[in-house]
Amino acid sequence: MSSTRSKILSVGTYIPENLWTNDDLKKLMDTSDEWIQQRTGIRQRYWAHESQSTSDLALSASEQAIERAGIEKSKIDLVILATLSPDHEFPGTACFLQAKLGLPGIPALDVRQQCTGFIYGVSIADQFIRTGMYKHVLVVGAEIHSKGLNRTTAGREVSVLFGDGAGAVVMAAVDVRDPAKDSCVISTHLFADGAFAKELWIPAPGSSYPIAARMTHEMIDQGLQWPQMNGKTVFVHAVKRMPEAVLTALEANRLQVSDIDLFVFHQANLRINEMVAKQLGIPAEKVFNTIDRFGNTTAATIPIGLNEAVAAGKLKKGMLVMSAAFGSGFTWASSLIRW
Repeated sequence: MSSTRSKILSVGTYIPENLWTNDDLKKLMDTSDEWIQQRTGIRQRYWAHESQSTSDLALSASEQAIERAGIEKSKIDLVILATLSPDHEFPGTACFLQAKLGLPGIPALDVRQQCTGFIYGVSIADQFIRTGMYKHVLVVGAEIHSKGLNRTTAGREVSVLFGDGAGAVVMAAVDVRDPAKDSCVISTHLFADGAFAKELWIPAPGSSYPIAARMTHEMIDQGLQWPQMNGKTVFVHAVKRMPEAVLTALEANRLQVSDIDLFVFHQANLRINEMVAKQLGIPAEKVFNTIDRFGNTTAATIPIGLNEAVAAGKLKKGMLVMSAAFGSGFTWASSLIRW
């Protein structure tokens, strides 16, 4: 007996042209290639052109994904876009993307779950497809961090981490007889703990401030418009929560770590991913990392990773691929997909 499930038909990405190496950052702040690589594993990242917006990057990745899916653009009946760097504070960036795609009338929504945004988006799309509400869903993760970073020594510990980029997948309804064997999204698992929201955040502007002081010169002078991170706390929680999310997915599907063909984790810090793999006993050859080339592109890291893994011949049809992410919120999540 078959059931309706969701399947990833295709993946597309867009990486800006402007390459920034660690040595390039030395011209902006007190840092070094050795310092950055030792702490993060990052060698370089790409930053968008000043004329580009997040929806521009999302558009390029989306068009590639739709073309690779082999469907008419008009078949898309829902757009989900995950980002923490919207084109504007409102409306949602998914609406700007929808207009650029030329798809009026269909629903478009933003997901603001930062580093776990793509998995959250896949989970939402999966549920809509399973219920029969939609048949083709475009899920995008896109970020332009470079325009919102403090590129001085004061902001060094955050600014060296982030790159710009976008990744998109087309998810479609398929009839599945055996979810354990047929290509489909097998399961997703979402978590959050808002008690740690201020450990990784941007304080201002915001509606939590008095009416006349939503954004003031004093706030700008204090640097409240820049990302702020308690790096130690984030690291400790990431290496705890990501393995938990993986184990939750394995337990839900009665699988072992050895059953997974490839792990495509969120790319926040190479040290985090190495620690997660060590705790779970995952062989290094089963973990696909891209952080050395692209840095942390937040909601875009996992779709970029999937695309790069396919291009490198590491991810092939029929493989079991596990993804997990941890980020601001705190939020964390995992997904298990038969490719």
